[in-house]
Amino acid sequence: MNRERGFATLCVGYERNAKGPDKSGSISTPIYQTSTYAHPEVGQSTGYDYSRVHNPTREKLEKVVAGLEGGVDAVAFSSGMAAITALMEIFKPGDHIITDADLYGGSIRLFDHICEKNGMEFSHIDINTEDPEDFIRENTRAIYIETPTNPMMNIVDIRRMADIAHSHGLLLIVDNTFLSPYFQKPLSLGADIVVHSGTKFLGGHNDTLAGFVVCKGSDTAEKIRFIVKTIGSALAPFDSFLVLRGIKTLPLRMEKAQENAFSIVKYLQANPEVKNVYYPGLPESRGYEVCKSQASGFGSMITFEVSSAGLARHILKSTQLIPFAESLGGTETLLTYPMTQTHADVPEEVRLKNGINDRVLRLSAGIEDVNDLIEDLSQAFESYGC
Repeated sequence: MNRERGFATLCVGYERNAKGPDKSGSISTPIYQTSTYAHPEVGQSTGYDYSRVHNPTREKLEKVVAGLEGGVDAVAFSSGMAAITALMEIFKPGDHIITDADLYGGSIRLFDHICEKNGMEFSHIDINTEDPEDFIRENTRAIYIETPTNPMMNIVDIRRMADIAHSHGLLLIVDNTFLSPYFQKPLSLGADIVVHSGTKFLGGHNDTLAGFVVCKGSDTAEKIRFIVKTIGSALAPFDSFLVLRGIKTLPLRMEKAQENAFSIVKYLQANPEVKNVYYPGLPESRGYEVCKSQASGFGSMITFEVSSAGLARHILKSTQLIPFAESLGGTETLLTYPMTQTHADVPEEVRLKNGINDRVLRLSAGIEDVNDLIEDLSQAFESYGC
């Protein structure tokens, strides 16, 4: 077979050069629920010694994710934050990283309270209005971005960031959680490392936690392998199985959720109590053209600002179908209040500067009947007297 396998085929679990089921004939990857493996004799191994280091179920998942992102290797971790924490271990005390100011609150918390405690330095800048080159120092080692950003849905030009990073010998790290490799492949745009919260779109069913670091280069991949072996935060076999199962329907879910998101955005734009809608698929949004140039879709994440904090809180307690919950990317549509959930630990002045106030809600569109979702939002607005 000379043609590269299609994305949907890779999602089902067929690796780039692999045949169909394994030698057992099992269609689903088995759950190798074991901690250790027997050796034939001294100096010989089956290739598996201890599940902290290697596990066949996790290995299958890692190969699939590496194939989807176009990386040489992917390492699966127990959560998205475990993945980012392990990634930070490739740096040393005194190293400096430039990050976008609008990031997931957990990443900001890690950088400001753990990594800085350990001697690393960070510059949090508005990458779309400030030039990263103005912040590069002798000890700068990387640029770290999300696109779209969480929660304000800003788009960052990956190609431009890669050009800046590589002209100064820096790594470009991209959190690709919001669009997934179905809609966006940062490594093909110049990124060196991609991170994911696999809990979200890759797993897709709100039933497990997972994280990934995907590497373009073998040297970086070897470092990450050594780190996960040493600190022991690799994904468990059963969770690996769940994410593998979720990825099988990734293209279908991403398309349906995006279709629902467009309809919800139209509803929100027509609602006089909604003051701002942040969605990269809107032609009037600042990052629309950049997103079109580097992604094949706009995703299903929507952030919107309503007329008052009272209305925002009322919506969260009044929706009957849409849960008020802190996650995204699953089959269920979820509403999140960034101020008290995802960004609760971010200093108020930073939150407000990024646009995260007490009137802002984040919605992750799921795959339900969109008419039911809009009806649920409508009754929540109407019950407040809107």
